[in-house]
Amino acid sequence: MTLDALRGALRDALVQATGQGGDPAHDLAHADRVWRHAETIAHGEGMEASRVLVAAVYLHDLVTLPKDHPKRAQAATLSATAAGPVLEALGLSRAEIAAARHAIEAHSFSGETVPQTPEAMVLHDADRLEALGAIGIARCFAVSGALGRSLFDQNDPFAHGRAADDSRFALDHFAVKLLRLPETFLTATGKRLAEGRAAAMRRYLADLAGELGSPPPGW
Repeated sequence: MTLDALRGALRDALVQATGQGGDPAHDLAHADRVWRHAETIAHGEGMEASRVLVAAVYLHDLVTLPKDHPKRAQAATLSATAAGPVLEALGLSRAEIAAARHAIEAHSFSGETVPQTPEAMVLHDADRLEALGAIGIARCFAVSGALGRSLFDQNDPFAHGRAADDSRFALDHFAVKLLRLPETFLTATGKRLAEGRAAAMRRYLADLAGELGSPPPGW
């Protein structure tokens, strides 16, 4: 099976497993964007886009759980486990399946598995790139809205005089996690792209501060 044919089969498998609806931040469109990021990062690192990489990308969110779910930290492990039978049915070898499952398990921000292979490092960075830039802003507010969280604290939107709390305010997630992500990237290409997207988010925050009549944050 060619890489393009495998990608098509994986897209179909993802839709069949998760449906077209659900979480808009972890849907088929998200997987397609992560694949584009993965291709870009792999090329920048002198790698070929492999069957292992495309398999890991399209099944990395095979099992999705809300951010406030008690088993959220296990979602990547659950996805890796669920990916096995899918990849076996598509004809991947045992070695390819094991490598894809490792990459899936190791991509998680909240998990404990450290990426050990080039494919795992590329997926790790490609998925985190989705949390940054303009699309990262959109996804942050989409997820926070689904959880019923306020956009920001109207009295102190940028947490100048309080501790940032992203369990209550969407904007606080920029300080708690999102703008810290670039330092966690594992590839030089991914880190360069991440820093550019973080700069775009800071420009947004400066514009928002102007509209709110608030001092800009130091995030």
